[in-house]
Amino acid sequence: MDLQLTDRVYLVTGGARGLGRASADVLVAEGARVVLSGRSRETLEQAAATLDEAAGRHAAVTVVADNADRETPARLLAAADDAWGRVDGALISVGGPPKGPVGTITDEQWTSAFDSVFLGAVRLAREVGAALPSGGSLGLVLSSSVRAPLPDMAISNGLRPGLAMVAKTLADELGPRGVRVNGLLPGRLATERVAELDASTGDPEAARRAAEAAIPLGRYGEPEEFGAVAAFLLSPAASFLTGVMLPVDGGLLRAL
Repeated sequence: MDLQLTDRVYLVTGGARGLGRASADVLVAEGARVVLSGRSRETLEQAAATLDEAAGRHAAVTVVADNADRETPARLLAAADDAWGRVDGALISVGGPPKGPVGTITDEQWTSAFDSVFLGAVRLAREVGAALPSGGSLGLVLSSSVRAPLPDMAISNGLRPGLAMVAKTLADELGPRGVRVNGLLPGRLATERVAELDASTGDPEAARRAAEAAIPLGRYGEPEEFGAVAAFLLSPAASFLTGVMLPVDGGLLRAL
């Protein structure tokens, strides 16, 4: 299938590693160009250089930025305009909040996570969405916690369902302009973040085996499998999909 991504430009937050990077890899391989953001200049520059080399063309620029910063949306849009004179969409990676149960998470942790995980993502979606032309698209990387709570992940369980509803509402608001908004709900994918969560149990191998036993496909997903879904959802090939919260979880979620 031709995803019709040639020369399109996408913002990818958290694009230096993990699911953001995996998505950028697929977008660039399909002909798109990307603006990668993150908090580490070194890892961003390494990612951009690798993407350019793999594509055999100038395919990536970088912006050192934090999603919680009020100026980040404008800076990302300006970088896309300066580099290529257009922007066609964004993949907004929300990031992983601290682990812990409701009973031990402090007010300060809730407030900090709200600013970065929730408000930062809403601001990006709102401001980038307003700048997109007809045919543009937004994707929010959320979590399976949108539909089912995860053990010891109180903040994720509390904030991500709200973000999903914001995305659904924004899809209604931007739909008349021809702009689509969707969410992706990753389950257990083999990223550094999931490896850290497994390690936090004290027995990462046992944690992984237990998690895989609950996945119908019997394994963790690979980041590139997520990236392929994200690229499709952002692309014109998915032109009649909006307001969708799409699990990428090997069948982990049991609800329809």
